[in-house]
Amino acid sequence: MHTVVVGTSGVTASDVLAVARDGARVELSGEAVAALATARGIVDALAAKPEPVYGVSTGFGALATRHISQELRGRLQRNIVRSHAAGMGPRVEREVVRALMFLRLKTVCSGHTGVRPEVAQTMADVLNAGIIPVVHEYGSLGCSGDLAPLSHCALTLMGEGDAEGPDGGVRPAGELLAEHGITPVELREKEGLALLNGTDGMLGMLVMALADLDMLYKSADITAALSLEALLGTDKVLAPELHAIRPHPGQGASAANMLAVLKGSELTGHHQDDAPRVQDAYSVRCAPQVAGAGRDTLAHARLVAERELASAVDNPVVLPDGRVESNGNFHGAPVAYVLDFLAIAVADLASIAERRTDRLLDKNRSHGLPPFLADDAGVDSGLMIAQYTQAALVSELKRLAVPASADSIPSSAMQEDHVSMGWSAARKLRTAVANLTRVLAVELYAASRAVELREGLSPAPATRAAITAVRKAGVEGPGPDRFLAPDLAAADEFMREGHLVSAVEAVTGPLL
Repeated sequence: MHTVVVGTSGVTASDVLAVARDGARVELSGEAVAALATARGIVDALAAKPEPVYGVSTGFGALATRHISQELRGRLQRNIVRSHAAGMGPRVEREVVRALMFLRLKTVCSGHTGVRPEVAQTMADVLNAGIIPVVHEYGSLGCSGDLAPLSHCALTLMGEGDAEGPDGGVRPAGELLAEHGITPVELREKEGLALLNGTDGMLGMLVMALADLDMLYKSADITAALSLEALLGTDKVLAPELHAIRPHPGQGASAANMLAVLKGSELTGHHQDDAPRVQDAYSVRCAPQVAGAGRDTLAHARLVAERELASAVDNPVVLPDGRVESNGNFHGAPVAYVLDFLAIAVADLASIAERRTDRLLDKNRSHGLPPFLADDAGVDSGLMIAQYTQAALVSELKRLAVPASADSIPSSAMQEDHVSMGWSAARKLRTAVANLTRVLAVELYAASRAVELREGLSPAPATRAAITAVRKAGVEGPGPDRFLAPDLAAADEFMREGHLVSAVEAVTGPLL
């Protein structure tokens, strides 16, 4: 099994995906263990002094004015975990929790948190054992860290609360730790706070969304190309020289992808035939501009994620000169903003895909296709209600595009009086990504059927490969009405698993 080694300088997006989705093992580097020990020595020295130090010998948040005696400090650290493990609602996904834990371990290993090496090793052991703390949907405001979600993870390290074992069953965490020979941690000064104070949940969800959207934007270029073919549109608008004079990188990449997918098609360029039109509708002609703007948004979000992956996010932090200083680096605004930006781009990409689908089904705008792509229109309804489902998804995506980060709700007796709502932005983006996949699956379903109905004209080799692959996946072609939900579910899985991109790239080579 692949192993990810965590050092002091952060991790990569591929590391996060390997641990969160592929179950990769985690090891601490020697450098990280040494840095942990050095920082812990600084914390221990400060803890022995009579002067109060925030997070070491004081309370937290609005209670930071109380100096805590040495005999109560272990209790203080346990109590912050227990009291902050206050999440509610349904459980979040296994991959999200693994990303959350792994990214917290990344910051711990930076040497800026003051956590002992044995605590970090226990975090790695829990991940490697496949133990997943029960983390709930609600409880983070995206400031002072993803507090409740991280607290539920820290509770498992203490052997308390509930967790899911490798077999998928939820049991008391203490039992699961014992079965895997893991000793629960006894938290000392600053350690409870250090386990809770980060943007790890929202960052993990951002990294996974970026990976999913990288594939979905390629998929959208393919479905747009299929729709252009089915509508007998022109590929002249994809010419590189047209996009060179408006040099947005994403736009050029999307146009290049569509042109590669359409190479060799006999269906393009018929816009001047029986029903002449000077130019195609916006949803067809402007596909590279819309998808390209989303691609550029992805690039910006990826830059923010890379910076955050290289960061040590905690409060207070241990500095190399021995100071332990309070700071505001836990604020989730940088991550929250790009999560919201992506939700807007996703909604617009889905919206333009739905408009192309609707055009394919309307006999007055489809340039010779049967109404609703039905076998016997009137007796058959064809894909009429598939488009209804797609429209409902797009409407939901528009609601999900309302930014969470524009909101702030004060907490902690007004000490934490401005928050990022980054966790909420991440949760709605996950829903948006899933819905975009479904929207593109419906466009694929409609466009592939429409292309097959264009008798006597051959599609491009790449789009023919896509249609062949989706048919092999159990998505049926033209014919009389049938139970559509299984077909749509199969198209959704085909899209989600990246099979559309794989089928096309087998012909075109790697898309951009």
